[in-house]
Amino acid sequence: MIEKHIVLEDIDPVVLYGVNNCHLQVIKSLFPKLRIVARDNVIKVLGDEEEMAIFEEDIEHMRKHVLRFNAINDEDILDIIKGKQTKEEAVKGVIVYSISGRPIKSRSENQQKLIDAFEKDDMIFAVGPAGTGKTYLSIALAVKALKEKTAKRIILSRPAVEAGEKLGFLPGDMKDKIDPYLQPLYDALEDMIPPVKLQDMLEKHIIQIAPLAFMRGRTFSDAIVILDEAQNTTPQQIRMFLTRMGWSTKMIITGDMTQVDLPKEKKSGLREALSILSNTEGISVIKLDGKDIVRHKLVTRIVAAFDAYDKKNNAVDKQLKSTDKTTSKTSTTT
Repeated sequence: MIEKHIVLEDIDPVVLYGVNNCHLQVIKSLFPKLRIVARDNVIKVLGDEEEMAIFEEDIEHMRKHVLRFNAINDEDILDIIKGKQTKEEAVKGVIVYSISGRPIKSRSENQQKLIDAFEKDDMIFAVGPAGTGKTYLSIALAVKALKEKTAKRIILSRPAVEAGEKLGFLPGDMKDKIDPYLQPLYDALEDMIPPVKLQDMLEKHIIQIAPLAFMRGRTFSDAIVILDEAQNTTPQQIRMFLTRMGWSTKMIITGDMTQVDLPKEKKSGLREALSILSNTEGISVIKLDGKDIVRHKLVTRIVAAFDAYDKKNNAVDKQLKSTDKTTSKTSTTT
């Protein structure tokens, strides 16, 4: 008879044990020769060495299942112990699973191009209108890399630019002031990582969320770095951000050129970066459009209506400029 302590790392043990230890009771019933006691994230096992080796292997498989899918049920436990694939493992093309167990994967051709580009290149620009999944998919890819230990940390950033509103002096400390700008990033993370685990990762700086202004002077290695809303960067800001890239790091830069909130006299850094870097080896530019929108069907119609309006206005502006030039030449000749 031997005794071993198995530590459940990287997961919430409550998910594995089940409500009122219901999953744990199933596990115990399947290993009647072992005495199993679980407390917090430690499982104490007493019994035969050969039986214990099988138990350790199965528990590790269960831990990885919970880490990947954020859930496990009695059927999954039975499949694992029988050496079979679980239903979730049989599904193809899933990046990660939400905390509710929903598979997160591409839902359009261009979204799949973004996923493929992430595998191939170290820097990806994902550009397209609202609702095309640019940010959400990017964070899902980063969370997957963290779970698979191909990256040690995730860095998420946004430029702190108001969308047409002057917020003034917000109350609270620095975190309170910048959090409103970064809330969409928190929302995506909260959908993919259990609350307790996410809080732990934030406290340990495994996941860091910061405004772009805090990036100067830093170098990011062994990380997935995402810059969201990059259309609101200035040329100087985006140049500073892109040069933070260290070894074993991937960067994803997302933006929507139809929603630039910078003052009219300022040029968008994203537009400039795309014109300079689009043909650079090792950099992918993925363009998403109305066909990739995965929000309410009205969002697709709204984006299409505004695009048509912008094209019409641009055509009128060009015609007016052309008329002005012709009039000016005629006046000069006269």
